[in-house]
Amino acid sequence: MHNAKRTKVIYPGTFDPLTNGHLDLIARTAKIVDELLVAVLRNSDKSEKGPALFTYLEREQMLREATAEIPNVSVTTFDGLMVEFARTQGARAILRGIRAVSDYEYELQMAMMNRKLAPEIETLFMIPGERYTYVSSRLVKGAFELGGDVSTMVPPNVMERLKRKSLGKSS
Repeated sequence: MHNAKRTKVIYPGTFDPLTNGHLDLIARTAKIVDELLVAVLRNSDKSEKGPALFTYLEREQMLREATAEIPNVSVTTFDGLMVEFARTQGARAILRGIRAVSDYEYELQMAMMNRKLAPEIETLFMIPGERYTYVSSRLVKGAFELGGDVSTMVPPNVMERLKRKSLGKSS
């Protein structure tokens, strides 16, 4: 029996909110790696995409609930440089989802920068299932805030939290 390295991959993101597209990537990646660490960016409460809908602690909790049945998935939070966090976690790769050419251009630049900073850590690109290629947190958030039904785009626990947020605003 040889002493093989365990494959630990980190899937970083804001997950604001967590979508079924994120869960699709998590479930599929968990089938091919030994350990998947989903990492919620802590310092993302304000970004170029507007104010955060959920705090990083709420996002972490929703991810834990949604991935509870996948034994090799764990959830944490991080801030700072992704590749430094990956190093401290002993990760061999970073997972990034790509839906369209626009995602690819951004993610390619990020992957090349990460390779320069940490050449020992690879970047894995995955394409979500076809039914999720249009789903993004930004679009889900926007549609929900304008009264759209996003129940088929997010897991049930996220939909419940969205409804509670909506009720909180109207009172």
